[in-house]
Amino acid sequence: MNILKTVVYYILGIFGILCISVMPKRFMEAQLPETGGIFHIGEYVKTLWHFIIEFSNPESWVYMYGRPPKPFPLLETIWEPFVYSMQIVIGALFAGFFLALLLALFANFLPKPILHPLKRLLEFLESIPDLVVAILLQMLVIWIYQATDIRLFNVATYMDQKVYAGPIITLAILPMVTLFKFLLHLMEEERLRDYVVFAKSKGMKERVIVLHHILKNIAPSAFHHSKVIVWGTLSSLFIIERIFNINGITFYMTESLQPMVIAISLILLFTPFFLFFQGIDFWLRDEGIYGQTMVKKDSGNRKRIQPIRSLVHGLKQIGQSILQIRKPWNVILKPLKLFFTHMKNPKFAIGCLFFVVTITCSVLYSVVTDDHIDQTRLYFAEDGVTLISAPPHSPPEPYLMGTDALGFSIFDQLVVGAKYTLFFALLIALLRVGTGFFIGIFYAFTLNTRGQKWIEKIVDSIHFLPLSVIAYILLEPILMESSTGFQYSFSERMLLEIVILTILVVPLTAVLSGKEMKGVLQQEFIVSAKVLGGSKFHILKKHILPHIGPRLTILFGQQFIQVLLIFMHLGVFDFYFGGTNISFERIPDPPQSITYEWSGLLGAAKESLSGGQYWLIIFTLFAFMLAIFAMQLMIQGVKEVQQVKVGVIFKRKKKRVRNERKDISGRKDVQKLQAHDFHLVRRYDDFN
Repeated sequence: MNILKTVVYYILGIFGILCISVMPKRFMEAQLPETGGIFHIGEYVKTLWHFIIEFSNPESWVYMYGRPPKPFPLLETIWEPFVYSMQIVIGALFAGFFLALLLALFANFLPKPILHPLKRLLEFLESIPDLVVAILLQMLVIWIYQATDIRLFNVATYMDQKVYAGPIITLAILPMVTLFKFLLHLMEEERLRDYVVFAKSKGMKERVIVLHHILKNIAPSAFHHSKVIVWGTLSSLFIIERIFNINGITFYMTESLQPMVIAISLILLFTPFFLFFQGIDFWLRDEGIYGQTMVKKDSGNRKRIQPIRSLVHGLKQIGQSILQIRKPWNVILKPLKLFFTHMKNPKFAIGCLFFVVTITCSVLYSVVTDDHIDQTRLYFAEDGVTLISAPPHSPPEPYLMGTDALGFSIFDQLVVGAKYTLFFALLIALLRVGTGFFIGIFYAFTLNTRGQKWIEKIVDSIHFLPLSVIAYILLEPILMESSTGFQYSFSERMLLEIVILTILVVPLTAVLSGKEMKGVLQQEFIVSAKVLGGSKFHILKKHILPHIGPRLTILFGQQFIQVLLIFMHLGVFDFYFGGTNISFERIPDPPQSITYEWSGLLGAAKESLSGGQYWLIIFTLFAFMLAIFAMQLMIQGVKEVQQVKVGVIFKRKKKRVRNERKDISGRKDVQKLQAHDFHLVRRYDDFN
């Protein structure tokens, strides 16, 4: 039965890949009058059906290449690049996971004064994008080679030469940091379990408790979290292959946007990870490691699911309840009150003010100057004759952060593009979480356990598809200008990019939100509320939202960071938010962003380091890192506000704790002192 379900899930995953593969072709054909526009569902279904028929015939699996295009066997063409890419990915994942486990075991025995700064360091390292890691690693290798004539490893491929060390090391860093931090968190939570205290009271050694009990119990959670890490690694592979000049599997997917090439390439990436995680999942269930609560079958009433009717009925109930609200202004006042409560937290306030001040200054600058960007083609001395420099000008003259290859001020472009980069990243993250929340209501309140399991397994397959590659495939026909101009207007390009980047992740956020609601609905106080006659809207408003609200805020911050990373990945390939202006002259100018959003500066400067023009890219990368770090501060602030509600003591209150201890010690009451110390240490340890 499990094998049959796996086959069904795999077929559904393949069908989803086929649906994605025909989208670029559909976007390119949508502007033709006879196709009925981009939102004509009938034409899309027709295109998809023809492609499925073509896909079912292996003789049509060809790769068209050359001028004029000639067919080549597809699997023979992409098999070697696929194996090369998989060697890099698997090597990076194995190295990252192995080092994360060793470091977590080592850190588990460190004293708390050392462990606390280590956690802060991990949070900082998580804010560094993969693009920055790759660039800094290449710069370090080049600097060491120039200083000592020692080549640690090749920083790019050349001809048939292959590089492994650089891509694997770069790709392994972020999985290592993420899993290391997650394992530390799981181990600390597991140490609070009663069985650990009991084992210590029996005289069992710390090493035995960690290796034989704690690791085994946290294995399922670490296994499920590893899917998210694999998802991020596959997306990072896209950018790493470009930076190290690797003609891997992602190169063939994005080189010509042929539907058959996209489909077969994504299937090759999807299949090994899907089978591996399904096999581990079955093994954990057979061994009983999941526990009874995870394998418990639906023993309740197995009524037929009527999703449409239930959804309409639920929406009708919510609408009626909203109309019956006696104080409608509370819909606005309560969120504002909650916001100002969080603003009392310094971390949340600093992160929030960064976005407010940056976006406001960008908007005001655009209103006052009409998006003016200073430009200096040739920079002369005061005598007007002596030429000092030609574009790109290095800082601080003629401009504070220098200029790009066309002489435009980098600082002005950062200011003008801030509102597009930050505001629309926040908007996309909000749409992802908000849409997922409303779909999660349907998931938690309407579907039974069997239906929820099916949805979870289908959505779980998304983790094995590289998000950045799919975004590239779908957005290339929309954002890139051709010799005849853009196929879509500026507003259409912005709207389509927002919709595509939102829809790609909504299934995951919906399941995450639904699981959080499901966990709250299983609590005893929910049963009491139902017995007392509480409606679904009442339970949602009074019980579920207060519990999952902070978690949704944290999810919002994580999605914002992910959107920024996608912007950076697309920017390296000259895909800019709002569209890319391409020059078709005999001596073309570099591609330019229409909105001056920050990823446009990355794309224009991707070759700058080889020429020593660091300022073209370093200030933009710093701006992205600053935005990511500000969002991480907000996430940490939300966590601290929630922990204050449950009575956790923070470091800023440590001085007051010390004063209380002195007062008690002054009374010479040893028993009270020991009891008070135990209480404070327990509360402080629970937080850390």
